[in-house]
Amino acid sequence: MKIRAILLVLFSVIMFSCYKEKKIDIQAKYDNAVDFLYNNYNNKKVFNLNTNVNWFQDNSGIWFIDYSKEKKEYKTVNFNDYKVKALFDYDKLKNAISKLNDSFTERNGLSFSNFQPLKEGLSFIYSNEKYIVDLKTYNLKKVEKTKQQEENTNQSLSPDKKWLAYTKNYNLFIKSTLTNREYQLSSSGKKDFQYASYYGWFDKMKGENGNRPDRFFVNWSKDSKYISTTIVDTRNAEKMFLLDWSKDELFKPELLSYYRGSPGDSTMVKITPVIYNIDTKKEVKTKLPTTTHINASQLQWTNTSGTLLARITKRGYKEEELILLNLKDNSTKKLIEETSNTNVENFDYQLINDHKIIFYSERSGWRQLYLLDISSGKTTRLTSDGYVVNDISFIDKDKETIYYLASGKEENNNPYHQQLYCVDFNGNEKLLTAENLHHQINFSKDGKYFVDNMSTIQEKTKTVLRVSETGKIVAELTTANVDWATQKGWEAPIPFSLIGKDNKTTIYGAYWKPTHFSASKKYPIIDATYTGPHTQRFPKSFDRAFANQAMAELGFIVVQIDGLGTTGRSKAFRDFSYKKMGNNLEDHVKAIKHLANENSFIDVDKVGIFGHSAGGYDTGRALLAFPDFYKVGVASSADHDFRMEKAWWPEMYQGWPVDSTYHQISNVTNAKNLKGKLLITHGGLDDNVNPSATFKLAEAFIKADKEFDLLILPSQRHGYTGIHRDYFIKKRWNYFVEHLLNEEPIWDITLKNE
Repeated sequence: MKIRAILLVLFSVIMFSCYKEKKIDIQAKYDNAVDFLYNNYNNKKVFNLNTNVNWFQDNSGIWFIDYSKEKKEYKTVNFNDYKVKALFDYDKLKNAISKLNDSFTERNGLSFSNFQPLKEGLSFIYSNEKYIVDLKTYNLKKVEKTKQQEENTNQSLSPDKKWLAYTKNYNLFIKSTLTNREYQLSSSGKKDFQYASYYGWFDKMKGENGNRPDRFFVNWSKDSKYISTTIVDTRNAEKMFLLDWSKDELFKPELLSYYRGSPGDSTMVKITPVIYNIDTKKEVKTKLPTTTHINASQLQWTNTSGTLLARITKRGYKEEELILLNLKDNSTKKLIEETSNTNVENFDYQLINDHKIIFYSERSGWRQLYLLDISSGKTTRLTSDGYVVNDISFIDKDKETIYYLASGKEENNNPYHQQLYCVDFNGNEKLLTAENLHHQINFSKDGKYFVDNMSTIQEKTKTVLRVSETGKIVAELTTANVDWATQKGWEAPIPFSLIGKDNKTTIYGAYWKPTHFSASKKYPIIDATYTGPHTQRFPKSFDRAFANQAMAELGFIVVQIDGLGTTGRSKAFRDFSYKKMGNNLEDHVKAIKHLANENSFIDVDKVGIFGHSAGGYDTGRALLAFPDFYKVGVASSADHDFRMEKAWWPEMYQGWPVDSTYHQISNVTNAKNLKGKLLITHGGLDDNVNPSATFKLAEAFIKADKEFDLLILPSQRHGYTGIHRDYFIKKRWNYFVEHLLNEEPIWDITLKNE
């Protein structure tokens, strides 16, 4: 009996030691995860992942901060010699500031900003006060604040300063600044039918019948002879509602409401453009349409008196046009017309002068740049086909040259990596950033220089100053330093590619491994998802290299994937998701299986997923449409049923009018399919994606007798902040640790490193 008792004690001690060792191992994983949260590593442990450069107002040079483990250095480059040197002597400026402000310490001393060169030295802002320092003597002079007259946002002065526009009793008035005489331009305005107003996307009202916040909007012609505005008609508009339970001083929830249309609604806020002739004080009758708040017409005055551009979008987003209005003879001229069997997206334009317009269009199947001659109506495509123009960085109107960013133009480049090009108005193109990297560009105000943060997800960021005309590098500014991470065993995310669900198109993704990775172990894999057709997820640049590292540190492989149906490629690529957003995860499933086949350390039987907003919809969809593949999910602030969403997003991608496909892909109507573990969360005050669909999904799970978890953050809007964000991060971590890793989670952790 004694021997048996001794053996029992020894067994207990061994088991306790193993349990204690496991707890220590889990604690270390959590500690690592905390280290890899953005606010704990960025420019504190790893440095210069992306350098923000500031341009001097006089176009003489730049200033920036070079971060390192030891210190942060304020540096400058003068365009006369392109030499990188200290902007000032930090210790001398610190001592000078300390004499005026004895609260200065190294910590709060990091708040210098807004540097500008002056004849007498250098001006800057510190602790919301403006100073001028003599860089020879380091004598400081505090610049006294001048009393600034507060701008009245409920009135508008004409460009010639002869007229003041304002509203009274829901109507538009103008007053002569010379005679003080008042003129009433509109007369039919009344409550809920307001002239010179605009629709505020997040305008909330207290109670069901509260007043909409005052909103004032007019747009003067450049010669002050005309004024345009809009009528906002809320008479038949329906509202969405929120209950604010978060106020400590209230023991009943506060009801909040806001005007927001859902897909298919006819009871929406209506917007009507109106234009007035200042000389006659009368409305100029036009054929501009009354539209809903999601497709309101946009007006822009030209330099020619009495002419303006009107951008008109038809509901359903299949037709968009740009027309020229001549108010003097009441004539219209259609300049650009875009149509699509799916949707018109990525159309935009810039008015170069009264004779030329540059615009983006996907009419060829790829987003390209076009030049329109307004007088002749001739349209010329400026850029070649087969790649995507992402953005115009700068237009040199004098030299008729456009600087633009494009992806997928160069052979053997990743199609998501962008480079800078220029093209003249005759279509002559030139590559300015030849490096096979992703280039993030910032142009000087005069367009003569640009700063280039160039990198890939695996190649460290190098920040340089370049001459715009040639792309020549004239100064090297910073280089990313990730020594701390590599010493911990960190490796950059690994990109991969495979053929997508159409069996012909290459799709891309990348995955993160923990720093304690061992190829001999099996790791659950988590899909960090967002398949919204207006976005893309492939991590293009090195400043995204740590994006999912915290989650990986807990013992997971984390993957991001761009399947067919997302943006950044051809229109045909994106159109795979049109009216089929419920199918967007098919490529994710295929990609994860591909990775598991290629890598023995991935456990394809333990697949998790998380996402926010549209990514939250993905997460719910994953566990309901692929219940035998995805086992654990955390869906935050999700639009689980597009019929309950804001109108524009689903109508753009799921189609209008609303049809049976909305019902078929709804997480609510598929709640009965749940098999795995799902946590759904929402902010109680989310006025972007209303919490109603999350509650409706919860009710559907209950009716289907499905076990699930629900977290409501009562005070939070669409994005979670502060302690609420930390709370959610811990809940999400622990949900995967417990249900996917099958280990005991830890709650008592602090997410901030000092």
